[in-house]
Amino acid sequence: MSGDPFGTAELRAAVLEAWRSSPTRFREDANAEEDLRLGGYRNRLLVELAQNAADAAAADGVAGRVEIRLEGGELRVANTGAPLDAAGVAGLAALRASPKRDGNSVGRFGVGFAAVLSVTDAPRLVSTSGAVEFSAERTRAELASSASSGPGAVAEELTARDGQVPVLRLVWPVEETPPEGFATEVRLPLRAGVDGRRLLDELAEQVPDLLLALPALGEVTVDRQTYSRRDLGSGRVAVRSPEGERVWLLRRDRGELSGALSSELGVEQRDRAGRWVCWALPLDEHGGVAPLERDVLHAPTPTEERLSLPARLLADVPLEPDRRRVVSGPATEAVLEQAARAYVELVSDVPAAERVVLVPVPDLPSSDVDARLRERILEHLSEAEWLPTADGSPVSPRRARVLDFHAPGLVELLAGVVSGLLAAELSAPAHRRALRALEVTRMGAAELVETLAGLDRPAEWWWRLYEAVSPVEREDGTARGEFAALPVPLADGRTVTGVRDVLLPEGEGDDDPAVAVARLDVTGLRVADPRAVHPLLERLGARRAGAAELLDTPALAEAVHNSVADARAGADPMPLAEAVFALVENAGGRDWLGALALPDVDGEVRRADELLLPGAALLDVLDPEAVGAEAPLGALDPGVLRRCSPEVLRSVGVLDSFAVVTEEQPDSPHEGLADTEQWWSESERAHGSEWPPARFVGVRDLDLVAEDCWPAALRLLCADPETLEALREPGGYTAWWVARFARLGGRAPRQWRCAGADSLAGLYDPVPETGLEEWQLRLAGVRTELTVSDESDAADLVHRLADANRAVGPGVVLGAHRALAEAVACERFDPAEVDPPGAVRSVQGAVVGADRAVVLDEPWLLGAFEPALVVAGGTPEEFDAESLAELLDLPLASEQGTFEVLGEGVTQEWGEVARVPAACGLLGLAVPYGRVVLRDGLRVRTPDGRECPVHWWVDGVGTVYSERSPDGLARALAWAADRWSLRFAFAALLADPTATTLLR
Repeated sequence: MSGDPFGTAELRAAVLEAWRSSPTRFREDANAEEDLRLGGYRNRLLVELAQNAADAAAADGVAGRVEIRLEGGELRVANTGAPLDAAGVAGLAALRASPKRDGNSVGRFGVGFAAVLSVTDAPRLVSTSGAVEFSAERTRAELASSASSGPGAVAEELTARDGQVPVLRLVWPVEETPPEGFATEVRLPLRAGVDGRRLLDELAEQVPDLLLALPALGEVTVDRQTYSRRDLGSGRVAVRSPEGERVWLLRRDRGELSGALSSELGVEQRDRAGRWVCWALPLDEHGGVAPLERDVLHAPTPTEERLSLPARLLADVPLEPDRRRVVSGPATEAVLEQAARAYVELVSDVPAAERVVLVPVPDLPSSDVDARLRERILEHLSEAEWLPTADGSPVSPRRARVLDFHAPGLVELLAGVVSGLLAAELSAPAHRRALRALEVTRMGAAELVETLAGLDRPAEWWWRLYEAVSPVEREDGTARGEFAALPVPLADGRTVTGVRDVLLPEGEGDDDPAVAVARLDVTGLRVADPRAVHPLLERLGARRAGAAELLDTPALAEAVHNSVADARAGADPMPLAEAVFALVENAGGRDWLGALALPDVDGEVRRADELLLPGAALLDVLDPEAVGAEAPLGALDPGVLRRCSPEVLRSVGVLDSFAVVTEEQPDSPHEGLADTEQWWSESERAHGSEWPPARFVGVRDLDLVAEDCWPAALRLLCADPETLEALREPGGYTAWWVARFARLGGRAPRQWRCAGADSLAGLYDPVPETGLEEWQLRLAGVRTELTVSDESDAADLVHRLADANRAVGPGVVLGAHRALAEAVACERFDPAEVDPPGAVRSVQGAVVGADRAVVLDEPWLLGAFEPALVVAGGTPEEFDAESLAELLDLPLASEQGTFEVLGEGVTQEWGEVARVPAACGLLGLAVPYGRVVLRDGLRVRTPDGRECPVHWWVDGVGTVYSERSPDGLARALAWAADRWSLRFAFAALLADPTATTLLR
């Protein structure tokens, strides 16, 4: 080997000549090197030396190995690979003329070696091909000894710089060799103040990242601590350090810049238009993704461009000369675009379950490069098919859908239903930000329900779906409301939308009554398939379908209502009947079940409530013509009894005895019962504003009873609690009808009186012997007292009073007239609807022609008329004479003309009349105010000129007259004191003050 194998003498001469010929050049070189040392290459010692070592290893085709140690005050960095050559030495001695123009080297500008100046002023490069040295001291000496340096220009500049010279411009050969096993070693004598041990520690911290960034390096030893890089296959590499091993997943991509873009690069870089990118994703000890939170762009060594991506980007991106910042421009944008595409491939290399963690979530970018890169990555991720779906196939975010709630079991069920539905784990809250950044369509409860509408799946599938969404329903009130519209499979094979109105069978098998009813194709009946019944359905509004609930469904009631028509159209009535029987056996009957179609003995179909059980007690009291093929009632087919019990048949309305009909809040007469319109009209007039009643109760089929069977029929009515209650209802239809239309001894019960009702003697005949007890007779309407409730009562009573063949006592007559007057006054009927009688009963009980009689309207007038012609009805306190006169079409007594009181008498104050104060005191009354005219004999002249003696009188101006007798005075006093009912007590006291027994 020659003493100067790299031609350093020529290099020095050229540099010195340039300095001597142009001192400005010396200044420029010194300033440039100082800028590199203090600026862009500050703290990049190991980075630059490692890049050179990697280039040397790549050039020689070997695995790069680097050893770093301290020896004799020097930092020594040895590497394998291609040894130092003349071009390399020339590049080291030239600030911006690197020999590395091929696309495989890492260095670019030939200035990275300036990083050594941070620790030394005399670096040496020792290689198997030769060794060279740079030295600030020798450079100063060379400049000082140069005789051809001009008139002191360079010396002056050197003085101005305080002896600071460019170190890496003059190079000298030295006689040294590298350590065994290495091609080259950089030896850096540490200047004073540099802590070698601390420097080694700082370098050691950088080694793992450099091994990852520089694939040509396989091993780095720092002070006997070894760091290595190992290829694990499938894009994974392991970087081992004394602290342990870290595995990275790598994704590389190479490409070429177009001619237009490469023209933007400097001349030194145009031959390096090939660009590469590499993404490095850290993995945890189990091989799972361990995303980064903060990092910097590596090109391939760290820059100052901060990134916030989950993986590290190493890229051959255009950099500024100091290799710290990216150069803005189309070439950089092309590399970033290439990196974004490669990132999608990196994501695809990750297990499907972990891919979404690599999505850049919305956040403030760490730099401008970070913002541009994130934007491109999201754009490419949105278009590529990489998201895992529930069925295992990949899908692009733009075609993907994800549940808005975490329900793993639901995703599994929907795999074949919802196109592009993402895997279950991606619906977890931890992934929502990432999927939102990708604008993946979210599928909430409402969208889920809409998707499921019309879906045909087995009942077991729906049960699994309800199970899957149950946790969501419990936690999310909004979702609960949407889930109410979920489809529900029914026992009849249909699937309906919406949970409400769905009935849930309580049993699990097909023998459940609800299932049996549902399979009858009952329109509107929604009974869930037992295999799909889940607690969720009940929470969402479905109801348990026990026998009672099924019987209360409008759909079943409608089916029963239409069953006769359906049967007559050809349908078999028994499946529905048997289903109803099973329900009734468990839950009892309902009023509307009487419409159930059942066969009779003639093979015809009738309503259940038109059929009689074999041997029914009602058969004994009905008219024979009421039961038969064309009759209102029929006999039940005995075969039906083999399918259910008589009790059940009674519950569905089949007749054994009389049936009761009820209706809540009626607003019109009940149809189907005899004479209800008449009852309604009379009751409405009697009750006025309090009509109609809150509830109608009536016994049906009363009009079908045979006339001679009514005693037995009444016993039946009274024997059944339900019909007895209907009979006892005050003002009710049943009692009203029986009293008028039943027959006892050929007459209506109301035309008879009970044997002990003496107050009706003469007017009504005693009821004949029927075998009924008195309370039963009373319930049937047989009279115990005189009442007038309507015009028929009034007409009957007026007729009876006019019947001369009836012997009616005066007291009974007065009571009858009182009852008639009261009924008219209370407006129980319109008196115009009753024909006026041709004869009437007088107060004496005699029957007289109506053309001769008058109605007594004032009590004193009785003495002026013939008693046989006067009609009266009781005391003035109880009697409405005008009402009675209107009913009987008779004149009032007071309207017959003017009456004149004859003779004169003595006028006295009531308190001055003997015995009056004492009598009033005994009776506890105040003495009346006013006067009375007393006469020994009191007479009045009638309008027809007759003179009549009277006991007392009141004239037209209200003057009270009385004869001087206890009887007359008592009547006048009772009238004046407004105590007409005490007139007999007054008479006794006035006649004998000691008659106090009257007061008892």
